Amino acid sequence: MAYIYPAPGVANVQVTLSLTVIGDTGPLALPALQDITVNNANDVFTWTQLDSGSKLQVATTATNSLSMNLVLDQDTFFGTGVGANVAIASGVFGLSKDKQQVNFSLYMGDESDGSTGKTLSGAGYVTGLAPTVSADAPVWVSPVTISITGDFSVA
Repeated sequence: MAYIYPAPGVANVQVTLSLTVIGDTGPLALPALQDITVNNANDVFTWTQLDSGSKLQVATTATNSLSMNLVLDQDTFFGTGVGANVAIASGVFGLSKDKQQVNFSLYMGDESDGSTGKTLSGAGYVTGLAPTVSADAPVWVSPVTISITGDFSVA
């Protein structure tokens, strides 16, 4: 078996997520991910017929998204405010606020040495920001969702 194990802190094996706006020169890498969930939920059309005692169903289009929790870094979340690179200048908050479509690339981790891991990519919108802080968790943490338009690509 070839289990995928994204060993935290191990170079070339850990999970990485980057965002790019079309025309940007480089990606905005999202550091400090606490967790990430890949959602691929097919919708189902359900109907009943008078000649059947059970409902019938057919799979239809999928709703795709990435959801995660991110420990906030000031430059990553609010952007640097400078430069031609929209993703880096705007940060996660600016990309969401300005409704910028982003291309994402999620390296899921690897089996052992960084040479055989899979990458999910696609396009979508940053949503679902809700930063929180408390006495018990004294760093800002925010959920982040990338609502995907279209399909995932796997490489």
